[in-house]
This record gives sequence, C-alpha cells and structure tokens, in this order.
Amino acid sequence: MLLELKNLFLEDGGKKDLHYEMDLSQVVFSGVRPFITPVSVTAQAENRAGAIHLKADVAFDFRCPCDRCAAETQRAYRFSFQHVLVNALNDEENDTFLLVENESIELDDLLREDILLELPTKFLCKPDCKGLCSQCGIDLNENPDHQHDMTDIRFAALEGLKAKLEGKE
Repeated sequence: MLLELKNLFLEDGGKKDLHYEMDLSQVVFSGVRPFITPVSVTAQAENRAGAIHLKADVAFDFRCPCDRCAAETQRAYRFSFQHVLVNALNDEENDTFLLVENESIELDDLLREDILLELPTKFLCKPDCKGLCSQCGIDLNENPDHQHDMTDIRFAALEGLKAKLEGKE
C-alpha cells in the first residue's frame, strides 16, 4: 500500500489512520510459505514537528515445521513497529530516521521487512522439544524412553580385554 505523506508533511499535528490487510502468502521463509492468514495492519501516521511518526500494529497466523521434530507448528503473532519518517536528512549515517523520497512510502515493503526481522530464528513446537533420534529418526517427544545400544564396534575388542582383566584381579 502506497502511503502518501505530502499533505501530512505540510500539516503539523495532522494524523492519518489506516487499517487494511496485507497478503504475504507468497513469501517463502525457511523453505515454506508460512503466512496462512493475511496480515492485519493497523497504522497511524502523525506529524510531530515536521517528522512523521509511524506506528503500526500487525497480527497474523503463521505455520512452519518445528526445527527439531518437523511437526507442524502454528502460532498467532502480534507485533508493533515504530518509525520516524523525514523528507530530508542532514546526517546520511543516521539510522534513527527513515528518509522518505517523493513524500510517499510503500508501507507493505517496510512492514514485510519489519515482520521478517522480528520472527524467531528457530521455530519449535514446544520449548522443550526433544527432536528426532539421530540414528533412526523416531520422534523423541512421543517416545521419550527410546534409545539405541551405543556400543561402538571398534571398541568391542577392548570390552573383551576389560572383562578379562577384571576377572583376573
């Protein structure tokens, strides 16, 4: 959504309220398309002393496989973002302000970037997910007592030697 700010930059104290839905269903994240509902956006842009203070609240449902056990994991997320938009900068290195060229900004692009940066880097079905067995792939959450004989055949001869030595003593 293109947010036109020309009139807002001219009116000190002016406000603009927005409410719309943003489609991120085609965004690929961690190899899947996880946005299962449109992103609900509620935003307000307000001119304070010549700078536009943008506050945006977003809400959406997200489904992604668990990073440990691959079970489908679904969460409802709500995030709030704030930006200060200006139409001129004295210091190009200042990252506190967002320079708006042509007195308009593509709000979808800005919020998509904010959302993707805010999402967790690891998705787990539950905080204590045990994952999958590294040898056979069985889900350790469903089979907590699962284990394999971990005897390394390269040390089998040493086990025999150990038994002999213990028997002689």
